[in-house]
Amino acid sequence: MRFHSKRFVAFAAAASLVIAACGGGDEAEDVPADEPAAADESAAADEPAAEPAPAPDEVTGTLIGAGASSQAAAMLGWQAGFQAAYPNATVEYDPIGSGGGRKQFLGGGSDFAGSDAALKDEEWESSKEVCAGDLGAINLPHYISPIAIPYNLPSLAGTTLQLSPEVIAGIFANQITNWSDAAIAAENPGVDLPDLAINPVHRADESGTTENFTDYMSQAAPDVWTYGAIEAWDADGPGGGEGAPQTSGVVAAVNAGEGSIGYADASQIGDLPAAAVGVAGSFVEFSPEAAGRIVDSSVRTGGRNEFDFAIEVNRTPDSADTYPIALVSYHIVCLEYADQETVDLVKAFMTYVSSDAGQRASAASAGSAPISDEVQAEIQKSIAVITVAG
Repeated sequence: MRFHSKRFVAFAAAASLVIAACGGGDEAEDVPADEPAAADESAAADEPAAEPAPAPDEVTGTLIGAGASSQAAAMLGWQAGFQAAYPNATVEYDPIGSGGGRKQFLGGGSDFAGSDAALKDEEWESSKEVCAGDLGAINLPHYISPIAIPYNLPSLAGTTLQLSPEVIAGIFANQITNWSDAAIAAENPGVDLPDLAINPVHRADESGTTENFTDYMSQAAPDVWTYGAIEAWDADGPGGGEGAPQTSGVVAAVNAGEGSIGYADASQIGDLPAAAVGVAGSFVEFSPEAAGRIVDSSVRTGGRNEFDFAIEVNRTPDSADTYPIALVSYHIVCLEYADQETVDLVKAFMTYVSSDAGQRASAASAGSAPISDEVQAEIQKSIAVITVAG
């Protein structure tokens, strides 16, 4: 990187959370994807040539990453599997949130970012300043997981609440404020709802999970949620409710307060119950398989270059076996770095993460939905062209 990340290793390592190892597990169902966008012929001559990932004994050093806290559980499996295959390399990852991770990466303080939202246009332009060369960064969708809606209602133990998009949006827009509200009762016949104030908990930090969740409400209940897709709740949202930092903070706040409801990566809600979400005239509980199906109707946005893999997620599927609030989380990497050591580390780790073994490790440690063979193949093409700037 121009503002070379290795100069920040001592600082980043001290500040980062070094995630402990675990991994392994059974392979889950594949997730189909659309064909990639066509390459920009005018830029083709400037694109780096594809090269395979380096051999394990050629990869040494420490790879520094930061970003989405939703990836923390998955990173456990990825780190363990990668370091078993590449014993001379280590990976450190600080789950500071998607916005913080992108800012750190774009400031030259890490080799890659984890983000629940792809780079915005202005961020991609900034990446051309911090990455070596002139090609900037790309988004690699390595983690697909449901966003659960956990709630704390002890009097309804053993009952799964059913909530339509309009009711979910009404709760988080502070229009539905009591659990006995007629709109909730209509969707849960026979359930003795408590006369209890609702405490909607949202992320207080800049968050890709918030962007995914509010994008869902914006698409599925636009007449109720009129704020669009937002990353920073207090800056653009309706106000009210309780703010909590990072995924762990939201889950802790819901756990701590009876009547609370929130949104979080499903792998991290623990024993909290989660709502079944209204879709296609029915209600669907979250699962990796049900969340993975949302990608069937989603498209790859394209537009920057053929190696970028941002996805526009369709939140209004017409199939009742699809969970519509799916998190597509990315690893953001440069196409060109300043030195071979960083190139080798990035290519080796990203190749592992997108492989069958890496996706099994993520599924085992985080309950994610593995990406499909087709998406794996396209991601590997992108990773193969990461190189040292000429």
